[in-house]
Amino acid sequence: MSHFDTIVAPITGSARAAVAIVRLSGEDAWAIARRLFPALPPDAEPLRLYYGTFLHGDDGYLTLFASDRSYTAEPAVECSIHGSPVSVRALVEAAIGAGARMAEPGEFTQRAFLNGRIDLTQAEAVRDTIEAQTEAQLRMANWLREGELFRRLSELREELISLLTAVEASVDFSEEIGGLDRGLALTRLRQVAKGLAPLLESATFGRLLREGMRVALVGRPNAGKSSLLNKLLASERAIVSPVPGTTRDFVEESIDLDGLPVVLIDTAGLREVDDEVEAEGVRRSRLQMANADLALYLFDSSVGWTEADEAELEGLSIPYRVIATKIDLMKDASAVPGEHISTLTGAGIPALRQLVREFAGEMPEIVIAPRHQLPLGVAWQAVNEAMVTLRTDHPADLASVNLNEAIAALGEVTGETASPDVLHRIFHDFCIGK
Repeated sequence: MSHFDTIVAPITGSARAAVAIVRLSGEDAWAIARRLFPALPPDAEPLRLYYGTFLHGDDGYLTLFASDRSYTAEPAVECSIHGSPVSVRALVEAAIGAGARMAEPGEFTQRAFLNGRIDLTQAEAVRDTIEAQTEAQLRMANWLREGELFRRLSELREELISLLTAVEASVDFSEEIGGLDRGLALTRLRQVAKGLAPLLESATFGRLLREGMRVALVGRPNAGKSSLLNKLLASERAIVSPVPGTTRDFVEESIDLDGLPVVLIDTAGLREVDDEVEAEGVRRSRLQMANADLALYLFDSSVGWTEADEAELEGLSIPYRVIATKIDLMKDASAVPGEHISTLTGAGIPALRQLVREFAGEMPEIVIAPRHQLPLGVAWQAVNEAMVTLRTDHPADLASVNLNEAIAALGEVTGETASPDVLHRIFHDFCIGK
């Protein structure tokens, strides 16, 4: 594979549709387009739609893009044809026959990055935009795609480069300019650390937003876990039965909770059993509970809170909320602990949804991706170590080691210093055509 090749791929979905778009990008894109689209005038202008019949027989529109206006920052062409998979395949094959090659996954976006059209955080945001399933995920992807994280990190990186220059100048030209103003340098470093802090703090919410907050529905048999799952999903996903031990393995389903993806995990009833299959279900339930972000511990309010319920919560290491179910069976629920719900009448369900959503917290102004957390943590640590050096009587040039480390770490996020392996992992996860 060469980045000097002209590449081609459909950039719309593979399913049958009313319209499909095939993109070419590379130095020979316009020349290949003329072979594919004989109706293109000799004096065709970029950013204009030309209608005609393509070489493979389908009719549609063709648009030329100059490198300064294209997605990839290369000469490009977009062909709009009928969305028949057969027609799309025929046009792609004709383009390959005319000198193009099939694009690799993510290669259009990779070229946009390599040609300086976007930075690495914006490239990742393209994938996040495509994969977004909730409004909150789309909002996060839009922030990143618009370059907000890149702008913030670039400002911090430029400040660190300026500080590094001041440190090195104070060492190399101390007789001419004097020593480093450590007080001023510390103030500037504190501002950099202050800029990094909210980004690192957003990592937890970022994980919840991308992967979904895992909420385990746990409790004793017949506590109403499967009924609650079905109610929240608005479908009969889990079997509901008065017979204890009906659920013998966990069931996972996802819901959109006011923009936040939530993975609900219905688990087997927690009790000591002799049945080998049910015992394995209980073991798996405890494992799911231990690995969840939040546990909703359900108990049957008509039976009441028992010592067995209390014992299940002892030593639980994750956050949990106690949920009293079947509250419609109670004449007086004032003494019943926990949040009150009834899956039969729907009482308390809106409040429970709000409780789960509020547990995740408010969406930060900007959210980093999991890949960003490690290098940003390295930058944070390096900045703090530089401050420790400047607060002591150690030579100021020792701080330059930490400053270089922080600068490189921030560059790894935005792409200036990212390794080829990192780039390969990022773009390998893209779909073909993007």
